[in-house]
Amino acid sequence: MKSRPQKSLGFRQMLAAGTAVLSMTVTALVPAPAYAQFGGIVYDPSNYAQNVLTAARTLEQINNQIRQLQNQATSLINEARNLASLPTSVLAPLQQQIRQTQQLLGEAQRMAYNVQQIQTEFLRQYKSMDLTAPQRAMVDGAEGRWQNSVAAFEDALKVQAGAVANIEGTRSAVNDIVTASQSATGALQAAQAGNQLLAVQSQQLTDLIASVTAMGRAQTLDAANDAAAKAQAREQLRRFLAPGRGYVPTTAQMFRN
Repeated sequence: MKSRPQKSLGFRQMLAAGTAVLSMTVTALVPAPAYAQFGGIVYDPSNYAQNVLTAARTLEQINNQIRQLQNQATSLINEARNLASLPTSVLAPLQQQIRQTQQLLGEAQRMAYNVQQIQTEFLRQYKSMDLTAPQRAMVDGAEGRWQNSVAAFEDALKVQAGAVANIEGTRSAVNDIVTASQSATGALQAAQAGNQLLAVQSQQLTDLIASVTAMGRAQTLDAANDAAAKAQAREQLRRFLAPGRGYVPTTAQMFRN
């Protein structure tokens, strides 16, 4: 009868020991909290991962901003190139050539390029010439009209020579413009090169108009001279054949004794 309490006590000890082992096993299976402490600093893996993700997103935003700034800088550079002026200008030599042509036109002899003067002189010398004037006056008038024609042809030759002399300047200007346009960096430089080429064409048209005008003036004065000479010739013939005022034969001595 005395051995039963000892068996009961041993069973209880074994049961308590099993309970302790089971408790330790359950504790081992339960996940531990996601943080640890090292030297007083708490380390939280989930918080660390979140911070790394936030830093990565911030870095990506910074990179995007850098790319935007680079694109803006490129755009500003392109705009600056488009606004850059052409380093070459041929306006001054072209204007000088036009002034030379104007000077030649201004040196027109006898009957200048002036509307009022042309009206006055043309009316006096060609359109309303006095056919009742003495013979000497009619001869002087014919000579004056002939001199007008000769001077006009001389003026035309001068203007044409000036136009030919400008050809070399035009060639040089075109060469400079084409060379500059080939290295144009923006739209403004290309447009300015095109405008300067148009200016060269305008200068050439100016020389052409001046040459045609000078030649037309000479031909017009020559045609007017022919018309006036015909009218004067008819009057002189009428005077020559008029009774009592015509030609009277006289003795002419060709050789002296």
